[in-house]
Amino acid sequence: MVQSPLFRIYQAQLAELALASRLPTMSGEVGYAKAGGLINYGPRIPELWHRAATYADKILKGAKPADLPVEQPMKFELVINLKTAKALGLTLPPTLLVLADEVIRED
Repeated sequence: MVQSPLFRIYQAQLAELALASRLPTMSGEVGYAKAGGLINYGPRIPELWHRAATYADKILKGAKPADLPVEQPMKFELVINLKTAKALGLTLPPTLLVLADEVIRED
């Protein structure tokens, strides 16, 4: 799914609709798997805010924005919702589960 403020607002409803339609979905939005989606994989937001603060600090100290390098996220987070996987009838490989930063299991 596309990352968008609108999708972020309605991520629980979108996850519910995808599950009702039996569609496995993945999003880069933080919290999508916790809202009921199958997987979310994307940059760690606190790290992005930290980098933005570093840029703001440099600019406030006199650096020209055009002279600062463009950076890409370096740390990503993988969250898997096993409850949703089970509801969809999916069996995820153990190697994928080991790589996940967080696995949401059934209650």
